[in-house]
Formats: sequence, structure tokens, C-alpha cells
Amino acid sequence: MTENAQHRSGDDEFVPAGEDQVAERLADMTEEEAEARAASLRAGLADYELEDDDAALLDAWQLGPDEDLDAPVPPVLAIVGRPNVGKSTLVNRIIGRREAVVEDVPGVTRDRVSYDAEWNGREFTVVDTGGWEHDAKGIHRRVAEQAELAVDVADAVVFVVDATVGMTATDEAVVSMLRRKDRPVIVAANKVDDMVQEADAASLWSLGFGYPYPVSAVHGRGVADLLDAALEAMPEESAHGGLVPRGGPRRIALVGRPNVGKSSLLNRLAGSDRVVVDDLAGTTRDPVDELVELGGRLWRFVDTAGIRRRQHMAHGADYYASLRTASALDRAEVAVVLLEAPSVISEQDVRILQMVLDSGRALVIAFNKWDQVDEDRRHQLEKEIDRDLAHVAWAPRVNISAKTGWHKDRLVPALDTALDSWDTRIPTGKLNAFLGELVAAHPHPLRGGKQPRILFATQVSSRPPKFVLFTTGFLDPGYRRFIVRRLRETFGFEGTPLEIGMRVREKRGRRR
Repeated sequence: MTENAQHRSGDDEFVPAGEDQVAERLADMTEEEAEARAASLRAGLADYELEDDDAALLDAWQLGPDEDLDAPVPPVLAIVGRPNVGKSTLVNRIIGRREAVVEDVPGVTRDRVSYDAEWNGREFTVVDTGGWEHDAKGIHRRVAEQAELAVDVADAVVFVVDATVGMTATDEAVVSMLRRKDRPVIVAANKVDDMVQEADAASLWSLGFGYPYPVSAVHGRGVADLLDAALEAMPEESAHGGLVPRGGPRRIALVGRPNVGKSSLLNRLAGSDRVVVDDLAGTTRDPVDELVELGGRLWRFVDTAGIRRRQHMAHGADYYASLRTASALDRAEVAVVLLEAPSVISEQDVRILQMVLDSGRALVIAFNKWDQVDEDRRHQLEKEIDRDLAHVAWAPRVNISAKTGWHKDRLVPALDTALDSWDTRIPTGKLNAFLGELVAAHPHPLRGGKQPRILFATQVSSRPPKFVLFTTGFLDPGYRRFIVRRLRETFGFEGTPLEIGMRVREKRGRRR
């Protein structure tokens, strides 16, 4: 390795040459010195072209840590209907981007189930229902059963009907289910591309859900009126989420693939059998909030084992387990992801971990059934962890047995560590002092003869910690990963995801 910093190709993490004394220099620096340095850097930003929202963000930089107020969970809008009526296309139209899976084969919606959306300044969550298994036997009843699970977590429902086909037996089954539920229903008569087809929509008045909105999800026709009606029907905040109180019991989502032992662990922690436990995977139909005393304190656990598994609903069960997981994460502060230690880490395990990362929640990984792991399996498991879980190496790990309760007491320090990190704010002076020393010791590699500089940094929020760097140029992904790693090494952040955003700004008077 030469005296210059080594950097691997592509997006691999930047690898510095040699050691540095960043930690020592930070320790020797007083708070006053750090704040003075940050103030100087902040003043230097006056020479750069800043945007309006930059100013709003920077005005708060000197305030330091503040208390995050309780925040309501946005209301939930479920999109239901029989297969291939255009539900996912409508979801894409609502959220304004192509995220939901759309394919000209019925029932392709699988893993991703909820999306953040905004209309006329109001935020809400859209739940896209699907995940049914194509089988001619009893299909209409099965679609209705699965749609019901989505409706249970929703504040309002958009019932999508293909206006060009009209009502079918499957539609009727969904209608029967919707009539039993105490939820506002808005009918979307889809595939109405012009005025001539609007007569097809009018026939849906007979359903008794009010005006059937003629829409074309493909072309966007009528979607604005539909969303206006949906917003009017929804409360300001979710009736099924509510506040996550800062001063009350911390809220924990217990997540993992079916049959990994979530219900057994919750029963062991609660000291009761209130939660349904069965050898058949996915027997928990609804999330059960359970107040549990651990370490002398109350915690609120949400069990998210999925839904009642039926032979003909295998894929649907996994799909709605994802729906329940997403719903619980919305209301949680920290997720305990259960993995089955004797079994190989699966693609589904990794997918669930990704859901937690996407949600921005704190994370603890619990390896269950540890009493069944022999020396060979432990060696193999460490290899799997290095290979499949390297991206969450920062998460606390506990080895437990849900069945016997072995090591359940180790959950509390892991949860405390993760939540403390999730709540952490770094004073702006200390953050800029750290970055200044780090960049001086390990500058960003030259790109095209230029070297991007970090002008100023601020932590814009906690829960999870999010940082914004004002720079003179784009920082390589590998260099950003290097900064994140060193942030963790210097300030802890064990058990929480970190987000770093960039705002590339040019000197005044320069043309872009």
C-alpha cells in the first residue's frame, strides 16, 4: 500500500492508507473550539448558491438536540379488487412513480405492499393488495379473504372494478366482505378511457357505496377526483396506528418469517399463552400488542406472525405476513428480527431485514433455537452472517431460545443500546470537527483532476439519525460508506441505520 489512500474500483468502500489520530484530536478539542470551527464553516456557506430549503435547514443548525414530538401515523388507504383490474397500475398512478409490480398476468403482486403517498399536501399510506395464488377452485372466496386482511389495517378502501367487464362473482365476494366492515369505501370504475365508457361506470351505483368514480389508471383520467374523495373519507391520522408516545413504553415489532418462533418468544416474555401458537406456519391472524415487563420496565411488543395459513394460500400467507410486518413497523420504534439459528439464513430473512432498514427503525437481531445449534453449525452460521448480513453488522445480536426462555434477559441491553443510538443527536460543532479531522487525514480521491470538499454538515433529525453534507461535488458512494463506518466507530450508533444526504452547491457567480 502506497502513502496515498487506496481505493477499490466501483462502489466498494473507500480504504484509507494507514492509521489516523481523529479520535485523539477530537478528544483534545473543547466544545467551544468545535462550535467556533462549525460557526466559521457555516459563515463560509454565504459564498455558495443556496436554495430556499437550505436556508430553513441551516437556520436550525445551532439549536442542537431537541425533543422529537409524538408524531401521528398517516392514514392508510387500501386498494382492493379482484385480480387484473389494474390495482397496481392505480397505485403507481397515486404515488407518482413505477414501484408496484405490474405485469399482464393476474396475481403478480408479491413482496412490496405499502407505499408512502401525498396528495394536496396530505400524507397517507397506500396498501396494494395482491398475493393470491392462481387456482380456479374457490378463487373468488380466496381473493375476498385476502382483501379482508388488508381492509383490517386500512382507514378507507378503494374498491377497483373493471368497468368494461362489470361485476363478476369474485367482485361480489369482495363486496360482501366490504359490507361487513366499518370502513368508508370508494368505488373506482377502472379502464374508463373516454366519455363513451362512462355509462359502464354508472351501473356500479347499485353496489350501494355511493358515486362510482370513472378512472383510467393507465392514463390518469379521473384519478384526481378519486383521491379527493379518498382524502375526504380518511381521518387525519391512522385509527390503527396512533401515536408512538415518547414517554411511554417503547414499542417493539417482533418480526421474522413464518414459524420462526415469534409467538413462542412473546408468550415466554409475557409469561402467558395469550398469543396463538401452532406448529403450522403463520397461525397468528392479527398482530397482538402485548405489554411485557422486562428488566423492571414495561415494553410494548407487537407480534406479527402473519395470517392463518391454509393449504391453498401458501403464497398469500407470505404476502400478508409482509403486510402485517409493514403495518407493525409503522407503529414501532425498534424491530427484533428473529432468525432460526439451526437453519440456513434465507432470502426471505434478508428481505425482512431490508423491510426494517427501509422503515428506518432501530434493529436487534435474535438467533432463536440456539439450544439446537452444534459446533459445526455455529461455524457455518458465522460464515453466513459474514456473507448475508454484512450490511447490518452494526445491529446487536442475541442468541436465545424462545421455547425455554434461555437468554431472554439479554434482549433488554440490546434493545436499550439500539434505541439510545436511534435517538442520538451529535452536536453540530462536534460533527463538523469530526468530519474536518477525518477528511484532512483521508481526503476524497481526485476525480477528473478535482477533489470534492465537505463545506458544512448538520444532523437534520434523529430516529433514525439523518445527516446532510453540503459539498462542492458529488462524493463517491464508497467514500460515503467510509464516513458512515467512521461515524459508527466514533459515536457508537450501534443498532440504528444512518442516512447521509448530500447537497452539492457551487460558488456564487458560477454557471452550472
